[in-house]
Amino acid sequence: MGIFKKIFGITDHESKKVPPTFYSEGNSLVIYFRCKKCGEKFAAYLRKGYDLITNYDDSQACYFINKEFIGSKCFEKINLLAEFDEKYRILKLNLTGADILTRQEYEKDD
Repeated sequence: MGIFKKIFGITDHESKKVPPTFYSEGNSLVIYFRCKKCGEKFAAYLRKGYDLITNYDDSQACYFINKEFIGSKCFEKINLLAEFDEKYRILKLNLTGADILTRQEYEKDD
């Protein structure tokens, strides 16, 4: 199984002890991030049946999202672009203007 991961570039969060980027909460995926300019924290709840768009192209991604965020502390745009497979596992992720946080980092007071 390890050879397939190496050949096809499949990553496994469990084996690398990488914290999850998206957290599943009910019918939503949650991502936490911090604006690079002002440091404002965000918790984005993305509903699977509403916010995620079905991908009808010939790619392996079944769902995708392209969402823009603007906080209350500054007007810097944060763009989230992500693709998911049929089980809502991340295939591609691009978050510009922000740094991804874990749930614990988000909940911690600064």
